Amino acid sequence: MTIIKAAAVQISPVLYSREATVDKVVRKIRELGLKGVQFATFPETVMPYYPYFSAVQTPIQILGGTEFLKLLDQAVTVPSAATDAIGDAAREAGMVVSIGVNERDGGTLYNTQLLFDADGTLIQRRRKISPTHFEKMVWGQGDGSGLRAVDSAVGRIGQLACYEHNNPLARYAMMADGEQIHSSMYPGSAFGEPFAQRMEINIRQHAMESGAFVVNATAWLDADQQAQIMKDTGCDIGPISGGSFTAIVAPDGMLIGEPLRSGEGEVIADLDFSLIDKRKMLMDAAGHYNRPELLSLVIDRTPAANVHERVRQPGALAS
Repeated sequence: MTIIKAAAVQISPVLYSREATVDKVVRKIRELGLKGVQFATFPETVMPYYPYFSAVQTPIQILGGTEFLKLLDQAVTVPSAATDAIGDAAREAGMVVSIGVNERDGGTLYNTQLLFDADGTLIQRRRKISPTHFEKMVWGQGDGSGLRAVDSAVGRIGQLACYEHNNPLARYAMMADGEQIHSSMYPGSAFGEPFAQRMEINIRQHAMESGAFVVNATAWLDADQQAQIMKDTGCDIGPISGGSFTAIVAPDGMLIGEPLRSGEGEVIADLDFSLIDKRKMLMDAAGHYNRPELLSLVIDRTPAANVHERVRQPGALAS
């Protein structure tokens, strides 16, 4: 019987500083390692920080201002000293680490999820496929190459970011690839309580449908950080408060322990993999509960144009 100790981490970035944020994350990884944690999820683009400015400024303000350029300057390249530091910390702690970064590739930023194995190796770098609404002013689009679960020291892990959990095909790709642990990350300290409620629906539904554990992390802005963003962007506090829901969900959709809705900290729980089999015995969404020809369309990663052509063909999806 496999039991993994996991942590969903709610942490504040160090605004406008990649180096300081990396140092803070490294300290947290080491701290969790001493607690026996084997897998940890950190928030969306927590390195160096989520682009809150894009949610509160107009496109003209973004183009004419300095907030994007500050983020571009402090963003993470892969590989770099920043990713080496996270990998080294994961290796020292013997921990698998999933973390969100603003990745710089040339002159473009991406919302990227990095997955480090327990030996410090970077085993997945995936980019959010479609930035949501105002995020399009900041991030480029990813592609489908990252819609895969990967094997790690603690099991098979899939990753999705924020509103990708509203994309049924992206989620089904994770299910079809046999994820056992789903790493989910959102910005946190944004968009109020309704955002947190929708997030809870997303992650609990995905756990129940996938039959996997969901480890979900959101960030946290303290009062001084909120005041700084308000000063720098001219926004009020509403769009940069609330909306945190760091939690771990069992394969039947039930919460394990109490979610963390404010402040820094972590939710730690034992993930008993026998619960995956128990859930899938009832309903396996990528197995006996779905039509195999639909499943094949997802897992063969056929380019989108070809998939559309196959769907148009008479009888392509006939039973």
